[in-house]
Amino acid sequence: MSYHPGTHIIASLTAADPGPLVQYDACKKKIDELIEKYGLQKLGEVYHNFSPAGFTAVVCLSESHLSIHTWPEYKKINLDIYLSNYQRSNDDTVTGIYEELIRFFDAMADSSHTINR
Repeated sequence: MSYHPGTHIIASLTAADPGPLVQYDACKKKIDELIEKYGLQKLGEVYHNFSPAGFTAVVCLSESHLSIHTWPEYKKINLDIYLSNYQRSNDDTVTGIYEELIRFFDAMADSSHTINR
């Protein structure tokens, strides 16, 4: 039997509207909802708004991490989502979070790479 440690999605997106990319408040709320919905455990978080606009968000999870970086002036978002499969399979969770964030930002993927670790 082989061990599959987890799934990692790294993506660059373009949003239809730069509004949700300007400040982190709404995104933080969405991430907290996703963490609860998918039964993940948050260990720590850092959110930072840049001037004049854009933000970075890094959430450390017991399962691994989630990070988001935005450039509203270009309508661009970079995502990095990795969850391990240590105590349960989180492969579908990674995909679910990725798809929900695409909907949240009303974005389309410019590039997306899925790494099965």
